[in-house]
Amino acid sequence: MADQVLVPEELLRRASQLVPLLKERAARTEELRRIPDDTVQDLLSSKLHLIGVPQLFGGLDVNYGLMLEVGALLGTGCASTSWCYSIWSAHSWLVGYWPLEAQEEVFGNSPDILTSSSLNAGKSAMEKTTSGFRLSGRWEFSSGCDAAQWVMVGTDVPEGRVWVLVPRSDYEIVDTWFVSGLKGTGSKDIVIKDVFVPQHRILDRDRGGDEERNGWEIHQQDRYRLPLLVLLGWDLVAPMIGIAQGMIEEFTAGLTGTSGPGRTADSDAVQLRLSQASGELDAARALMRSDLRETFEKAQKGETPTTLERSRFRRDKAFIAQLCLSSVNRLFEFSGGHGIFDSESLQRYHRDIQAAVRRDGFIMEIGGLQYGRVALGLDPDGRI
Repeated sequence: MADQVLVPEELLRRASQLVPLLKERAARTEELRRIPDDTVQDLLSSKLHLIGVPQLFGGLDVNYGLMLEVGALLGTGCASTSWCYSIWSAHSWLVGYWPLEAQEEVFGNSPDILTSSSLNAGKSAMEKTTSGFRLSGRWEFSSGCDAAQWVMVGTDVPEGRVWVLVPRSDYEIVDTWFVSGLKGTGSKDIVIKDVFVPQHRILDRDRGGDEERNGWEIHQQDRYRLPLLVLLGWDLVAPMIGIAQGMIEEFTAGLTGTSGPGRTADSDAVQLRLSQASGELDAARALMRSDLRETFEKAQKGETPTTLERSRFRRDKAFIAQLCLSSVNRLFEFSGGHGIFDSESLQRYHRDIQAAVRRDGFIMEIGGLQYGRVALGLDPDGRI
């Protein structure tokens, strides 16, 4: 692999080559409740993670959207692996918003560094000292933490929400991940006990890429000309598109060749469900690509998305999630008794999409609410 030029086509080819392997390992990934070590190594060897790493530290000169296309592809094979790949890659991008000293601590020795997160405040507290801060707390849902060398955690200070980079030596992982879907993500708890944090490892969530232009000044990459909250979240949308695509492929493969009197493929109801599910997926994928294209056209011009545009992008992430959920549910309802067997991938896609859309930002009543407010001339009263 090392001798080949890492253009988008080659990276997509590598992602496609991993899909059959991920399908073979999907059951083991669930049993382990984390990404297997050999899968982590395969991802690193493929160099797909370098899509997210800043070029200054060995990352690739490709569009940010390629990371989402790769995430969707991997999701057809194993949703948990896609979820963690997308998070690790997006976090490598996020590190580029921190002060350069923190970036050098993370990537200074190698670009092959993985970072997990729990970006809500959890049960945490951070106190200022004469030389920095002391941080303590417990955070949930840190996907991919077992393979990571760093974690990003959120905590609240008088000025608002900040994100803190913490090295593996300074936190404990507590295994709480006994769940029904996305089992292999290993989204366990992070515990930090009175750890010293220097100022350069702290990032103001709401100012990153907005009032604070540190990422753009250092990297001069379009992805850092945008407020970080505008791009954040697409990394979790991509695996959902992969789940829906995988469901359609498996459903279609299972019924192809079953035509004839009284056979399943001849059912009008089955044909209609497949048509509806594939239409929802096509709409979801097209909307994601359209929003990303619009976002980066603005970035290239040095323009910042308006409040209405930002709220629309957040709405669309939730809307796409719901389209993918509907697409998978439509087909699972017609999967018959065989669809519930552990040996069938259909039930895994179904369980995984239920878990994926449970994040509050992917519920329309939360993720889509701000667009309605702003469109009606009101100020947003939540994050966009």
